[in-house]
Amino acid sequence: MKKTAFILFPFLFIALFLSCKQGRDREESFNSDDKFESGVISNDTGKVSEPGSENFNIFVERFSQEQSFQLNRIKFPISIVVPDAQDEGMAPIKETISKYEWEFLDLTYDSTYLTRPYDQYYQVVRFRNDTAVVEIRGINNGIYADYYFALIDNEWYLVTLYEASF
Repeated sequence: MKKTAFILFPFLFIALFLSCKQGRDREESFNSDDKFESGVISNDTGKVSEPGSENFNIFVERFSQEQSFQLNRIKFPISIVVPDAQDEGMAPIKETISKYEWEFLDLTYDSTYLTRPYDQYYQVVRFRNDTAVVEIRGINNGIYADYYFALIDNEWYLVTLYEASF
């Protein structure tokens, strides 16, 4: 019994050490150069280094409330990637949507979406240079979408999207 404990203890210690190191590595990978904000977007992360550029948070709020503003701030025809309903594996395919086929998009986020009984998801915004990506990730429900925005002439525009929800 003592020999088993003597041999087993070092293995458990090494396993514990490695699992802690993996957790620290995973945490460091989140601390990259990308600005990262989960939940409700705060005003300071929406700033871009260019002076006079539009605040992303104010833009998203208006984009989600006014249909005419939204239609003017999408680069149509917009290229999208969606799952192919005809394919058994739902392989992603590229499609193009015109202004007349577009359905209104609401990107407002409320923290209760994370705790509601159905269709739980969280929303993250990542900024890099003159782009922003709104990532929506479901919790055990297949919701998965990325909305890509670009800063063009100091104004934000939706330029493409990736919708892989099933």
